[in-house]
Amino acid sequence: MDMETIGLRPVATGDRDAWGQLWRAYLEFYGTALPDAIYDTAFERLLSDNPASFRGRLAWAGDRAVGLVHWVFHPHMWRPEGTCYLQDLYTAPEARGHGVARRLIEAVYADADAHGTPRVYWLTQSQNHAARALYDRIGTQTDFIRYDRPAA
Repeated sequence: MDMETIGLRPVATGDRDAWGQLWRAYLEFYGTALPDAIYDTAFERLLSDNPASFRGRLAWAGDRAVGLVHWVFHPHMWRPEGTCYLQDLYTAPEARGHGVARRLIEAVYADADAHGTPRVYWLTQSQNHAARALYDRIGTQTDFIRYDRPAA
């Protein structure tokens, strides 16, 4: 796969099936399954004109979607300009190792810069070694440890 043949573009109305296949595979990678209604809501958010809603890009190899990224801007008490959370990043297995994830992250960086919100952060699992090899090259690991509210 030649990186020059990979195109990135915002998620569009006609991308529902291609996006859904990638997002389902992403969630399966993390051991998660969601009801179809959540897919519908998530896709609607990606298409929203609301600046507080999620944004998304798909990476395309010809007519086949091979990667996705979702991000959202939010206020931050310490940063008047706010911050950007890169929530989901996924590259189809056959496209890994070809720079797709790097290009998707760089697209988020570019959008954050364009909106005057240069801080971008994301999370990954500690055992996600392949992704972390990339993240260590294009990001800075912090000392923070994440906690979640226990499930009821």
